[in-house]
Amino acid sequence: MEAAQTLNQAMSDVVQACSGREIDSEFETIFTTHYERVLAVLLRLLGDRAQAEEVANEVFWKLYNQPVEAPLDSKVGGWLYRTATLAGIDALRAEARRRRYERAASVHSQEAQLASSGPLHEVLRAEDCKRVRTALSRMKPAQAQILLMRAIGFSYKEVADALEVSVSGVGTLLNRAEAEFRKRYMKLIGKKENL
Repeated sequence: MEAAQTLNQAMSDVVQACSGREIDSEFETIFTTHYERVLAVLLRLLGDRAQAEEVANEVFWKLYNQPVEAPLDSKVGGWLYRTATLAGIDALRAEARRRRYERAASVHSQEAQLASSGPLHEVLRAEDCKRVRTALSRMKPAQAQILLMRAIGFSYKEVADALEVSVSGVGTLLNRAEAEFRKRYMKLIGKKENL
């Protein structure tokens, strides 16, 4: 009794999807003959009855929308099972993609929450930015400029052009600027800690 109700409900779903088009007796016969087996294949593949029913309805909807040039023959069963299997595999892949996306979004959200853990984090970040700016302001302008350009993402060639030096000398200038910045920044932290 329950199987007949499920079959009738599935048939009703496909009929509703047809938007008032008449379903011919040949399609109805194919549907009643193959629906339970297509559903069984999808249920075995997907493991979720609701999802299997949804994919089965999509498969029969595809069949219904196929242009019929000749009467449907015995090959329709093979087409249905192959299409159902491929649609089931697509549903599994879509579910896996959705889970990966949700997991990545969850991890990103957790990292963002940890990174910005309230007002204390903002105060500490603001203090750190102030120290960096102070250290840069106490350096020679060319050294501060080379550090800023590299931090922004300038290439060695772009830095060389801006500072009017050779490309081969940029690495040495950058190393000296980094050492000077480190020295000045550490001095600021030392002053801060001694207060």
